[in-house]
Amino acid sequence: MMHTETILPPDAAVYGVIMNDPASVSRLGDAARQPPYKELPAAPVLYIKPRNTWAPEGGAVRLPAGERAVEVGAVIGLRMGRDAARLRPESALDAVDACLLAADLSLPHADYYRPAIRQKCFDGSLPMRLLPPRAVRELQSLALRTWIDGERREERRLADLLRAPARLLADVTEFMTLRQGDVLLTGVVYRSPEARTGSAVRVEVPGLARLEFTVETGEEPA
Repeated sequence: MMHTETILPPDAAVYGVIMNDPASVSRLGDAARQPPYKELPAAPVLYIKPRNTWAPEGGAVRLPAGERAVEVGAVIGLRMGRDAARLRPESALDAVDACLLAADLSLPHADYYRPAIRQKCFDGSLPMRLLPPRAVRELQSLALRTWIDGERREERRLADLLRAPARLLADVTEFMTLRQGDVLLTGVVYRSPEARTGSAVRVEVPGLARLEFTVETGEEPA
């Protein structure tokens, strides 16, 4: 089992992205054009997966007490090999030194635009592993598959992202600096497949790597 310390430095930041794929836009539907925003976002919409969420592959994810289901967002992360600000799309990937395969987990919730801290930031909600070095060169051809209890529940391709990885890096670093070791997740699908307590989950990039874990219910407080 690979420990998170071998993947990310302890002072790294991990940023997630929403609304970066056609399925998410379609599933949100008219809600995206209701107050307070009234239109689809014009810039990347980010959230943070803090250090308490980081987890290695191969273990058990324990949901908060009382929870029985979790959305499994298979995603590729871009790890920065140097500090990066105001990158250009044509050279943005030069600042990336590795790609990660991750399962960005979220408790199901209806309030899409409200900051979902409890739902997205519970302990162990980001199992991850490193991909082989060639993944950086092959990003646009990579596919992601999600399996739950032996059933394939989702498959998607990075080529379908609304903002390709290089474009996403350029747009994010236009207004903020990504530090060496930081990770930018390329985007989860809204209403990703749900796993329940007792489920065995596998997310994979066919031909490159897989990440496996089980889902358990946390203990009630004493």
